[in-house]
Amino acid sequence: MFAEAAAALLALFVPATPADTGQRALAQACQGKDGWSDPAPPARIHDRTYYVGTCGITVLLIATPSGHVLIDGATEKAAPGILANIRKLGFKPEDVKLILSTHEHDDHVGGLAALKATTGATVVARAPARAALESGRVDADDPQAAIASRFPGVKVDRIVADGEVVRVGKHSFTAHATPGHTTGGTSWSWRSCEGGKCLALVFADSLNAVSADSYRFSAHPPRVAMFRASFAKVAALDCGLLITGHPGGSGLFERFAGKRKLVDGSACRAYAAGAAKRLDDRLASEAKR
Repeated sequence: MFAEAAAALLALFVPATPADTGQRALAQACQGKDGWSDPAPPARIHDRTYYVGTCGITVLLIATPSGHVLIDGATEKAAPGILANIRKLGFKPEDVKLILSTHEHDDHVGGLAALKATTGATVVARAPARAALESGRVDADDPQAAIASRFPGVKVDRIVADGEVVRVGKHSFTAHATPGHTTGGTSWSWRSCEGGKCLALVFADSLNAVSADSYRFSAHPPRVAMFRASFAKVAALDCGLLITGHPGGSGLFERFAGKRKLVDGSACRAYAAGAAKRLDDRLASEAKR
């Protein structure tokens, strides 16, 4: 008990060195795996921010002396592993005060109900995501509505607006409305300081124009406009270290393995540009049908 408490205290106040972050071990453990529920070991990303998700879905823990924050919850099946990872790091799930949601699809929020039940945390999302989160069913106008899986509904305790800041003690997290993939899509940013250097960390929501086969983005101009606005918003963010809901979306494990730069001020612009090209390609493909 004492050893666990000491480890947690040390983790809060002593920045990890590259050798002990667990990043390379995580990258190695998930090599060739990207299943949404494939278990993965935890790792420190930067200062108080930790990866506690699966090989295929990012879930973050930001541990602060005033209480902890989770971003996303992966799948229902993944929830026990997320809780186990929090404990492996020496923290208590019961100290999680906030759960921030990115978007209302089962691979990212299927575990929220179980995580909330264990932690008692306040679930935070934007208003357009509320109905889907609480019902466990995506909106009828979701591009993936025809193929989306149900998930356990979870009560949304706090609604945030675009640009609104939520706080735990001295630590603040800003919500950025980035709809398109879903109407409730939300990206989150916060400051992280380690070794006397501070960075803006961004958990950018999915910007991919993915849909059921029967859906045509060209027949839904408002949806396309949502995407365009979100591309511009993400590209303009102060973005020292980019994290995405699917690790592969930003090459996160490659960066953990040292194959690419982990800290890259141009990453959000590149992420948005790649998504914009994929949407353009999709629209061009639809025009040929």
